[in-house]
Amino acid sequence: MSYASDALITFDNMLGTLDHLIRKAQDAGLTDEILASKLAEDMFPLELQFRVAINQVLLALNQVGGQTAPLEKTAYRSLAEVRERIADVRARVDQADATDWSPTDGTVDLTLTKEVRFVMTAEADIRDWILPNFYFHVTMAYALLRQAGVEIGKMDFIPHMERYKAAPAL
Repeated sequence: MSYASDALITFDNMLGTLDHLIRKAQDAGLTDEILASKLAEDMFPLELQFRVAINQVLLALNQVGGQTAPLEKTAYRSLAEVRERIADVRARVDQADATDWSPTDGTVDLTLTKEVRFVMTAEADIRDWILPNFYFHVTMAYALLRQAGVEIGKMDFIPHMERYKAAPAL
């Protein structure tokens, strides 16, 4: 499998995780006010954790996936809106063709600020920048929802593993 195929599968799996976590939060009766919660004062609130996670997928599709997708800039106002955005981005991922992605040794020039610029291969961009950031923000969303009292555990972080469930070996 190519780095692109692996990334697309990972994005779909973990966007599914985010959707699953939000559904559990909604089922637990959490209101949209939860979007303002933070783990620490200097950290992003839950809303921005969701938005940055989604933007990592869009950034990957833009930088190496041959797409032009605007990044999410407007704050989400509700958990329902976050779920809608996740569904939209999952549809983009589902429609993406790994053969359209840059070759593994293609160059990505990523400028974050005037002081921070990275130049790397397409594969390194996905492996070393996009996926770690994506997982970080998905994990922060999980932690914030758990802190808010949503009953979630490890299998709620990896619900896609259910498809591999087998009977215990005897």
